[in-house]
Amino acid sequence: MHLRLDAGSKHKLERAAAYEQTTVSRFVLNNAVAAAERVIETRERVVLPATDWDAFHDALLDPPDPNAALKRAAHRYRERIGK
Repeated sequence: MHLRLDAGSKHKLERAAAYEQTTVSRFVLNNAVAAAERVIETRERVVLPATDWDAFHDALLDPPDPNAALKRAAHRYRERIGK
């Protein structure tokens, strides 16, 4: 990866890397990967309020019997995938 940056930004990265006793490349890579992990975690994690979590948990432990709408949806799904 190649980066184009102004002299001030380059100097700032060099100073920060020196404080961390690492190379600029390693400093930039480590921080880019950490930022990527934060973004992915934020986008891929689902947080439920306590009441919704309780309902979800209860449905997992004791699911309701399939109703007519669910049965129709399952039938349509089977028809589409050929099973």
